[in-house]
Amino acid sequence: MNLVKAVWRKSSYTTANGGECVELASTSDAVAVRDSKDPGGPALFVSRRDFAVLLADLKR
Repeated sequence: MNLVKAVWRKSSYTTANGGECVELASTSDAVAVRDSKDPGGPALFVSRRDFAVLLADLKR
């Protein structure tokens, strides 16, 4: 999947010096997750449904 035009979002918990965090980008059918320290590295793709389940579990 091509992520060249993806808009990546970083957690508000990321520190001023970059921190150790993940970034998320929404695609037409998935959510891409990558390491903020390695933006050129690989991304993990998670279906929108599975990502919603993950967020719901984390909020509990």
